[in-house]
Amino acid sequence: MAKPTDRARSLTLITGASDGIGAEFARLMAARGHDLALCARRLDRLDALADEIARQGRPRPLVFALDLGDPAGSEHLAAALAAAGARVEILVANAGYGLIGPARSLDRRGQIGIVDLNVRALTDITLLLLPQIVEARGRILLVGSIGSWLPGPYLAVYYASKAYVLSFGEALWRELRDTGVSVTTLCPGPTVTGFQARAGMAAAAASSSDPRIMTARAVAEAGYAGLMAGRRTVVPGWRNKLVQWLAPLAPRTRLLNMVARMQESRTG
Repeated sequence: MAKPTDRARSLTLITGASDGIGAEFARLMAARGHDLALCARRLDRLDALADEIARQGRPRPLVFALDLGDPAGSEHLAAALAAAGARVEILVANAGYGLIGPARSLDRRGQIGIVDLNVRALTDITLLLLPQIVEARGRILLVGSIGSWLPGPYLAVYYASKAYVLSFGEALWRELRDTGVSVTTLCPGPTVTGFQARAGMAAAAASSSDPRIMTARAVAEAGYAGLMAGRRTVVPGWRNKLVQWLAPLAPRTRLLNMVARMQESRTG
């Protein structure tokens, strides 16, 4: 693998950038002067987003159409960045998905794929790029979920994966705080993205008219502000903050039953 040089293009890498929160991060950060690299599976969407950013007078982002859920995906991405003469200063690890329904009934490979992408790939790309980020005294944003604080009946593997993201992010925040690197874990609640359709949720679960559901843009703006301020965790929206504060105080059985009823109502 080629090594970045002192003249390497210093970039912000956004994974899961083809849609939803990732795409909004790309638009927001490009507008604020960040030079970008975008990674997701769908090349057509990445190219369209990169062209949109370039038309606004910003440098055209580097585009990498890769499946990070593949065991070698993170290594392929790191190699492609190096081959392009790029080094990563800021990482926004946003790629992820979930599946709704009883764990016993959902596709087993699909559920293991959640672990592959939300846990293994997020960890792998973070560790692979960490030396570059430390050298640049850069920043890391990991996208968790309000589910990071909750048990997850009917989203069992997804919620468990996001609990890992929060734990990993907070641990890195403590380990790296003397290096000049900030680590922020963004934990949104329900957000209008393509997540609901892929998860198999009922159409109403993605309704933008529901005041409990935030837009991807609002989540990205809150995450960006927290990232640049060096905050350890960011929970957008007052309803989600209530969940964060109250969940640890609620009796566990009651919390399990409440989450189960909520998720059952969202099944398609």
